Amino acid sequence: MKIATFNANGIRARLDVILEWLAQEKPDVLCLQETKVQDADFPFQPFQKQGYHCAFRGQKSYNGVAILSKSPPQDVSFGFGDGNEKEEPRLIAASIHDIPIVNTYVPQGYAPDSERFQYKLHWLQRLQDYFSRGFDPRTPLLWVGDFNVAPESIDVFDPKKLAGSVGFHPEEHKTLAAVKAWGFVDVFRRHESSSNMYTFWDYRIPNAVSRGLGWRVDHIWATPGLAQKSTRAWIDVAPRLSHKPSDHTFVIAEFGIA
Repeated sequence: MKIATFNANGIRARLDVILEWLAQEKPDVLCLQETKVQDADFPFQPFQKQGYHCAFRGQKSYNGVAILSKSPPQDVSFGFGDGNEKEEPRLIAASIHDIPIVNTYVPQGYAPDSERFQYKLHWLQRLQDYFSRGFDPRTPLLWVGDFNVAPESIDVFDPKKLAGSVGFHPEEHKTLAAVKAWGFVDVFRRHESSSNMYTFWDYRIPNAVSRGLGWRVDHIWATPGLAQKSTRAWIDVAPRLSHKPSDHTFVIAEFGIA
């Protein structure tokens, strides 16, 4: 099984990029974040023409998540299911070939001294509770998406300068580590130990990609048994260099399962 994740930063603006990438790579599953579109306006027809089923939840201008899959998704659900009726569309889950996939767009956090940062930490804590309630780390589970956290010093271009900033803050590292300790393996790091491997480059930094000024904040994590079945994982930088790119790019992992 080949699974990928991509923060589109607007699915309609990035539709051609996504369709071209799907035609070339043909993943079994593509998880999208920041679709930024209401459900009534989600452009599902072009994906269906390429043979993909679409499950999605979104809103106008912000957030939004989707799962595209060659096989019909089963047991599709949205949100934490913990009674918060005002929850933003940031989490979608579905089973593909009996493997649960949880696709998340973790809040960005804005600034360490802001309420949004505390919301981000609380959101990750709720996510840990969500995993504990509904899943078992001894069974297959994939958690993918834009986590908005670079976990290690090799995941940012300047760890000394960026230390304490949003996305690379000790409180974020502590909270994310607690979720990971529940029972996840970073599939990309299982196969690739090099630095300078990034998934996000700020639009505001000139020539950020060529200068290596990036962050690895988009991830594919799996429970240990499933992670052991992964055969490779990589980042495809080319779409970030395309016409009208997202500020993120695709992360892909392959597993030795049907």
